[in-house]
Amino acid sequence: MNQEIEYAQMLEVPVSTVSVVKKKNLFKRKNVKEDDELKEQVVDSVNERMGDYVYAEDLTVPPQEGKKAFAATLADRSGKILVAEIVAACLLAVGIFLTNVFMSGSAINTFIQSLSSQSVSEEAYSDFELASVVSDLADTEVAVSAEGVITFTGECSVYPVCDGTVSAVTQDSTGYYTVIVSHTSAFTSVITGLTTVYYAQGDSVKGNIPVGYTDGSGEVSVSMYNGGELLNCYTLSGTVPVWNP
Repeated sequence: MNQEIEYAQMLEVPVSTVSVVKKKNLFKRKNVKEDDELKEQVVDSVNERMGDYVYAEDLTVPPQEGKKAFAATLADRSGKILVAEIVAACLLAVGIFLTNVFMSGSAINTFIQSLSSQSVSEEAYSDFELASVVSDLADTEVAVSAEGVITFTGECSVYPVCDGTVSAVTQDSTGYYTVIVSHTSAFTSVITGLTTVYYAQGDSVKGNIPVGYTDGSGEVSVSMYNGGELLNCYTLSGTVPVWNP
């Protein structure tokens, strides 16, 4: 009997029956009713002792099935959240597009434009160190007019006066190209007379890397502007423009 009680404690479940073995008394007749009462007492005693170890849980659902159901619930919630985020992003994009089309002066457009303008350097043009518009190895004579226009004729690579971004590339009826480079929102340079251009609109350029090429068949001119006004406040040191002190 003690072994069965210990086994019931290990299982941590209540018992409903137990077998009681009683040593026979040779001098006493077997009493069935007394045995049944003893069994009930033992069962009640075991259940009472096990009462503190029985957990209130639904034993009809296997533990593994419960885990699968919980994981499925989490996956379903994650999927719904992802769909909601995608829908919100699409609605935001549509809203911005419609605002750009119908409300160009709205607050959101002003904010976006301010971010774009901040990405362009606001240095004064005189803060830029100018570079030669032709290679040092080129056998080309470079001159500058009193108005501030640099000109030369000869086969060579052509360089921008300093770092910037190509804002426009055009070609005239004779086949020559014009490239406009923005150095700040106000400071720009214009190169005309190129037979080949290496960059497209929106590309970044460096003062030490050619922006185009001339085969020497026509004159190339380079002009610098600040706020649309032609600059002439520099001289040439060889082929390198230098700001006047």
